[in-house]
Amino acid sequence: MKRFKLGLVSRLLMAIVLGICAGFILPGPIIRIAVTFSGLFSKYLAFIIPLMIIGFIVTGIADLTQGAGKLLGITTVIAYGSTILAGTLAYIMASTVFPHIIDSNTLAKIGDPEKGMLKPFFEISLPPLLDVTSAVVFSFLMGLSISWLKSQKNDYGETIYNLFSDFSIIIVKVLSTSIIPVLPFYIFGTFANMAHSGGVFTIMSVFIKVFLCVLTLHIIYLIILFIISGAIGKKNPLQLLKHQIPGYLTALGTQSSAATIPVNVECAKNNGVSEEIRDFVVPLCATIHMAGSIITITSCVTAVLMINNMPHSLSTMFPFIMTLGIAMVAAPGAPGGAIMSALPFLGMVGIISTGSLGTMLIALYITQDSFGTAANVSGDNAIAVIIDTIYHRYIKKEDNATS
Repeated sequence: MKRFKLGLVSRLLMAIVLGICAGFILPGPIIRIAVTFSGLFSKYLAFIIPLMIIGFIVTGIADLTQGAGKLLGITTVIAYGSTILAGTLAYIMASTVFPHIIDSNTLAKIGDPEKGMLKPFFEISLPPLLDVTSAVVFSFLMGLSISWLKSQKNDYGETIYNLFSDFSIIIVKVLSTSIIPVLPFYIFGTFANMAHSGGVFTIMSVFIKVFLCVLTLHIIYLIILFIISGAIGKKNPLQLLKHQIPGYLTALGTQSSAATIPVNVECAKNNGVSEEIRDFVVPLCATIHMAGSIITITSCVTAVLMINNMPHSLSTMFPFIMTLGIAMVAAPGAPGGAIMSALPFLGMVGIISTGSLGTMLIALYITQDSFGTAANVSGDNAIAVIIDTIYHRYIKKEDNATS
């Protein structure tokens, strides 16, 4: 008989529910045990974050600057542009709609979310090996340098690339064995503390409304993408959307862009995308096109900033969105996906990634991660239609004329 195994979403939902119940029922000293564990885990997470940046971004940049020349460049620009556009639209939606959801009365009820929270029994100092900014700069320099060495057919380039590629595998293993499995306990402690302080239900009611807005924007953005791709490719957008349904549903079930690639390639085939393009664009965009995820993260981050009366202007959010579009290139290779890749950069908008607000974002993002993933992979096939059209109308003709 197969052993029954709860998925990550189910475990996180249970952790949230049990944490809230424990916060109301259990005495303060018992809750402080869970809070102490969460505090220790947050230190460990802060230690791992710079290593995550190095492990993922170095090889990500080295990979993205190698490949099929013009086609790779065009696909990367369109995918990044779509991701940034999605994040910007999410901010516009959030800044327009959320003030009606998060009004002054709601803010007054929430007050300071961390006020009244219990402190851990003890803390342990575990400073990271280097800070986030240093990790980002180092990763970009190494990624670009490795790409240049490989383009020079230098054996050292391949050796260094393999070193960082293996390091990336180690980081993924660390995440899958000592971060992701422990997240429910971490989140349990945080929500127990929030419930004990008395503000959990008001905060949760806000985020339910936020997610309804997010899911609506996912659908609207996909419709826009397929209308554009249909216009460029001279195809019926409704047929393109219909053919994408199996890929969308598969992503909902697997919560993985990578696991959905075979089904998504078949969807691209049904949309009339040529074999050479679908076999190239769909796997590539599964790595670099994160429109659904950035919609969710941008919306949630804006909501958190509003709840805490923190600055959330476009000048604050847009650099974060631009950076996130690059950082999330690593997301499909990491358990926990986009939100784990976004953690190191929450400080750009004033959120401490290992604090209670960062924990809340992790929990609330992962519990609906499947919808973001489904939007990501569906958008990949809209891009595939565009790239296929560009390839056959311009690039292939140009190459044939040259030869």
